Amino acid sequence: MKIFKKSIGVISILALAYLFIFSKDSSELNNYHFSGGVKDYKIYALTIPQNLDFCGESVPLEDSDVYERIDRELLVNTYWQSNGLLLLKRANRFFPIIEPILKSNGVPDDFKYLALIESGFMNVVSPAGARGFWQLMKSTAKENGLEVNENVDERYHIEKATQIACKFLIDSKERFGSWTLAAASYNMGKTGLEKRLNQQDSDNYYDLLLNEETARYLFRIIAIKEIFKAPKDYGFNYEPSDLYSLEPCKEVLVDTAVTDLVGFAKSFNISYKTLKRHNPWLRERHLRNASRKKYIIKIPLN
Repeated sequence: MKIFKKSIGVISILALAYLFIFSKDSSELNNYHFSGGVKDYKIYALTIPQNLDFCGESVPLEDSDVYERIDRELLVNTYWQSNGLLLLKRANRFFPIIEPILKSNGVPDDFKYLALIESGFMNVVSPAGARGFWQLMKSTAKENGLEVNENVDERYHIEKATQIACKFLIDSKERFGSWTLAAASYNMGKTGLEKRLNQQDSDNYYDLLLNEETARYLFRIIAIKEIFKAPKDYGFNYEPSDLYSLEPCKEVLVDTAVTDLVGFAKSFNISYKTLKRHNPWLRERHLRNASRKKYIIKIPLN
């Protein structure tokens, strides 16, 4: 009997809801949306710019495969709005650090977008073990003079990692003859790229049959570059104040061991979390430094 009464009650509620909804006229129903209240949300095909380049090297858009691949990456990065806006916000903080290092090394400015797509300017770890904004492997970092161990990992040091990336890219440009192929080698390695070039008797990235990741790699960089050149044309609307800014810091020279980085942070009136956020290359709560190496630790001024 109780079950019967409960059933009658549920049916009554559903009937009332039905009457409430369908008592609305058709104009009200047409304005009722189930997507966060956004009206007239539409997906548009994009107009592909007639001339695209990477580091001044033209993208052969007359090739239908190339055209479709750049169209794919522009669509994906335009309509993945949350990710695109976060990239714009973070880039405003970190591009000012990377740009002058690229310039001083003679590396084209377009490579800042390579770092952006590699990590999203997050200190991520790849399945293969690459780390930091430039996703450096341990062997590559150590071979080029970076300290990598449990206590200190300079792959997370943006300035030092950018210098190593520049060295790799310059070497690749000399080896393969173009910045486009240098970028491809950054993703799949110099040996792997050279093998594909020899196997397919080619010297052009756009003519190569590659694995899915490397095949999309340059197109992702180019798409992000185009969106960043005119973000409002791709639907990204924001004010300068919405972007993340680079926090001013002072540099503190440390040439001894620091047994307690928590206490070290507090001595500068900052939290341990703040210390690590500005110095992610410090991997433990202490700095061994038995060799009395000179380290520069950033301390935010505000």
